[in-house]
Amino acid sequence: MTSSAFCRYDLRTTDADAARTFYTEVIGLDFTGAPSSEGRSMLAVWPLHEQARARGAPAHWLGQIGVTDVEDAVHRLVELGSERLGPTVRGADGIPFAILRDPLGAVVAVRARTRGAPVAWHHLHTRDLDRSWAVYSDLFGWTHTETLEVADPVGEYRMFAWDGSGKSMGSIANTARAPGVHAHWLFYFEVADLEGTLAKVRARGGNAPASATVLANGDRIAPCEDGQRAAFGLYQRRG
Repeated sequence: MTSSAFCRYDLRTTDADAARTFYTEVIGLDFTGAPSSEGRSMLAVWPLHEQARARGAPAHWLGQIGVTDVEDAVHRLVELGSERLGPTVRGADGIPFAILRDPLGAVVAVRARTRGAPVAWHHLHTRDLDRSWAVYSDLFGWTHTETLEVADPVGEYRMFAWDGSGKSMGSIANTARAPGVHAHWLFYFEVADLEGTLAKVRARGGNAPASATVLANGDRIAPCEDGQRAAFGLYQRRG
């Protein structure tokens, strides 16, 4: 099938106004601009649904992968062991989407195709790299670009691309095997000044590491939490 990419990112949080202010001031995200090729926003903030809160769901970012046929994608994901988390619905823009939990527990959505990705890096924390890779690569047409070998229990980071350029857009690894890490997609937003942005995260009530992780290509990343404890990441390119 045609390769599919993440095309929309929704922050589902316990305080929408505070979260919107946090990301605007810290990263400069524009939740009203950020247009896709179809002229629709690729970023949004929504109150975390009461049912989700009752189940103990924390504030979180939900990534939506663009597909040509939502129902077909849902059917194939369920066949591969995913769990549907509700019916297909239409957003305020009229575009249908559906939310699922993948076979290893990470929540993701599929959406009638739109293009574009305002996120620099997409990392899937999973407990079974090979099974997760089979699901996403087979269904969405992602291709393996390179492998970063690391110590057990993670073993490796498998990088992937979703278009013909071969540019890596994310990674999948057994990082959910680490204590306190659950299966989930973590989205990294690009910044020009990583240290300065980390200081802003802390100053505005979020959590940030003392230092960044340096990737093999010289880029630097840092996983963080916002003021409502939704996980996100920061990404600064080399040079």
